[in-house]
Amino acid sequence: MDHQLLNECRWWETGVIYQIYPRSYQDTDADGIGDLAGIESRLDYLVRLGVDAIWLSPIYPSPMVDFGYDVSDYCGIDPIFGDLDAFDRLLTAVHTRGLKLILDFVPNHTSDQHPWFVESRSSRESSKRDWYIWRDPLPGGGPPNNWISDFGGSSWQWDEATGQYYLHAFLKEQPDLNWRQPELRGAMMAVLQFWFDRGVDGFRIDVLWHVIKDAELRDNPVNPTWTPDRTERDRLWQVYSTDQPEAHEIAAEFRALADRYGDRVLIGEISLPDDRLARWFGTLDQPQIHLPVNFHLIENAWNADSLRQMITNYAASLPAFGWPNWVIGSHDARRIAARLGEAQARVAAMLLLTLRGTPTLYQGDEIGIGEVTIPRDRVRDPQDLRQPDLGIGRDRSRTPMPWDTSEYAGFSTVDPWLPLNHDWQQRNVAAQDHDSGSLLSLYQSLLAVRRQYTALVIGSFAIVDSVGDVLAFERRHGDERLLIALNLGDQSQTLPIPKGTVIAKQLCSTITPRTAIPRTAIPRTLEGKLAANEGLVLQLSEQP
Repeated sequence: MDHQLLNECRWWETGVIYQIYPRSYQDTDADGIGDLAGIESRLDYLVRLGVDAIWLSPIYPSPMVDFGYDVSDYCGIDPIFGDLDAFDRLLTAVHTRGLKLILDFVPNHTSDQHPWFVESRSSRESSKRDWYIWRDPLPGGGPPNNWISDFGGSSWQWDEATGQYYLHAFLKEQPDLNWRQPELRGAMMAVLQFWFDRGVDGFRIDVLWHVIKDAELRDNPVNPTWTPDRTERDRLWQVYSTDQPEAHEIAAEFRALADRYGDRVLIGEISLPDDRLARWFGTLDQPQIHLPVNFHLIENAWNADSLRQMITNYAASLPAFGWPNWVIGSHDARRIAARLGEAQARVAAMLLLTLRGTPTLYQGDEIGIGEVTIPRDRVRDPQDLRQPDLGIGRDRSRTPMPWDTSEYAGFSTVDPWLPLNHDWQQRNVAAQDHDSGSLLSLYQSLLAVRRQYTALVIGSFAIVDSVGDVLAFERRHGDERLLIALNLGDQSQTLPIPKGTVIAKQLCSTITPRTAIPRTAIPRTLEGKLAANEGLVLQLSEQP
């Protein structure tokens, strides 16, 4: 491990981020909902796991119509999670353990109960009227344009009292802010400053590519490929309602503020193709987001050819100063084990933690929580409630963390706000922590190997030729040469070994129990085979 070189890197380049959904991590006040004290009580688990930073989904005061993404006060803590004192205690505890803390920032919209919107809605003459996007009906009546909410239905909500529509990209309870208004812009920058002053290490910025709209509010073009099995939003191409040029000016302003505080990070949620995603890095003269979020591992087909091409294309799209990042699970996406199955969830863990770039883990994926069926009478997700036939519900990824076999899985002493995974009595942290062959042990092993080898953190990356459904690549730094070989299928395959090299050590396998990193080669790897559903991390040396 090249410690001197790593010390010269920024922490978010070398670190691993762990996303926490606070409602579902640990309840300490017996209301069935997780809280900040609960997160603090589990920090030692995260240290043992081997991550470097935690990102919290929104914890601000909110009516919870969209579970915190409808903010009613950007500079407070919702009572269900605690208060500012509890936050300060958590932040101190995080830093004491050498970890970093990242907050979720929601700049596109507020709650309709935010004082800003209450004032804006009070009158057309309100001083905050133009802090939101209000428009008259069309001459013949009806909404100002054809935009569709991401949750279905028109993006425009009629306000009878003032005789105008207001814009909402998501729920009608989430009115969009007008980032063309200078005072609003200043107020939101003050929010970031408030939390930076408090000591947070960065922000994940929600739906950043939505943050500003076409000045003329032109109709979005119709998507001719749309079919009824897709969300209503997809009937249109979001040409004028997202990814506007002026949004990059806002991102640059965020970055300038963050840079004033030293080594802070901005992570932008931006769901766009590679060429447009890369623009959010900005330029050397005017940098924007440190890490525009790369969702390709969630969205891509799970086969070697497709993944190989995706990885290559993504790497080619990055500017010379851009640092890659990878996400394979989130509070919005279907669980990894549900998408890929148990065996390939292990391969996915190895891929995530060995690619070049900053990986983000999502709580519960490290123990392989799979498909969780939510009875219709317990569905809480407004997106699922509004479009129940599309199978897009997010509750199944937000179920409580199962810690042990005690009542309610050690998450709470009362019935949780969402059901636990059905197999929680077997699939929980305590059970896997004592099983050297568990998925949790594999994550711990992979994170330990990552800490030992500089090549896995900042080393170069090169695809290695392979046959069958095998994805292979090499990571190199100085004298370190590591081969990562991943069998994405259920048949054994030839192990690809770069010409002129031999295997010196097996560092990790997805199908063998965790052990200390071996001092010598494992004979099976010399047979030149990858077992079905196996991933290997191998140390290479020059052929004698």
